[in-house]
Amino acid sequence: MTTLWGLHMPEDIGGDALEQGYVAIGWSELGELSPLPNEREAVKAALTSVYPDKKAGGIPVEAGVIIRFLHVMKEGDYIVYPSKHDRQVNIGKVAGPVTYHPGVEDEPNDYPNRRKVDWVRSFPRSDFSQSALYEIGSFLTLFLVKNHKMEFLAKIDPSFTPVPSEDEAPTPDDDSVTSNVSRQAVETTQDYVIRKIYNGLNGYEFEHFVAHLLHCMGYTARVSEKSGDGGVDVIAHTDELGFEPPIIKVQCKRKTEQTGDPEVSQLLGTLGEGECALFVNLGSYSKPARALERNRSKLRLIDGEQLVGLVLEHYDKFSARYRSLIPLQRIFIPDV
Repeated sequence: MTTLWGLHMPEDIGGDALEQGYVAIGWSELGELSPLPNEREAVKAALTSVYPDKKAGGIPVEAGVIIRFLHVMKEGDYIVYPSKHDRQVNIGKVAGPVTYHPGVEDEPNDYPNRRKVDWVRSFPRSDFSQSALYEIGSFLTLFLVKNHKMEFLAKIDPSFTPVPSEDEAPTPDDDSVTSNVSRQAVETTQDYVIRKIYNGLNGYEFEHFVAHLLHCMGYTARVSEKSGDGGVDVIAHTDELGFEPPIIKVQCKRKTEQTGDPEVSQLLGTLGEGECALFVNLGSYSKPARALERNRSKLRLIDGEQLVGLVLEHYDKFSARYRSLIPLQRIFIPDV
């Protein structure tokens, strides 16, 4: 039987975990977790002792996560980690026992308990059904993926025919549920908008969409000819005629995959005096591309998540055509 785990990690360690090949959980005040027995009551007692202010309803949930990480997860199990910082779904294989990495005195590690993982591949969130994304959006830190196990594993090996397995999870407290619902509402909206744009527009139409968004933001923008101009798809400026700097050269990529620094460098190569570069895509950017952005004051990279944020901010100015493409309704969710 093939087991697939879902796991959440904070953004500030997720990138390192993917590069260094591991997954980690917190509870650093408990120290090394390996000595804890495979007994729920003992783990609950340890949590209560170290975290006396924790809500009683949360203790069983956290104890269950720790026991899964220490005693239930096995080498050879598969794991799926949805990384928010680049909107990727990462799938790997557990490749080692629990190890402890407390850090140094001046820089303690808040997520010191790790398991080695051989990451197999990363996929854009748009490669999966919305219901599959819902499942890996669980409120738990570590959980069994059941209903869509086949969908995830088939991405790395079409021969997989996993059998659903059962996992008893305690009922979460109200605050945990509310926080998860709010987070999933945001992620679902982002997924929905990106899918609508990707499926509803071709590459050239996406350029017109970006130009329209810039217009709603107060810029004058025009789309270049289909043949392109050295990677420049849209020209934008703040004055109506486009004579006054800065002139913004925009490259638009209708793709949900990661964009690397060579494509960004190509756009930078088109700049003249008084010109700036804007790169827009539906996916994410590599670390070298982001480093390029940090070091170039006239470069801005807009990824899928940021693009959705701009769409929501300026949606009331959109034309009927684009409102029809992306039908949205304003709602309020808990800010937790």
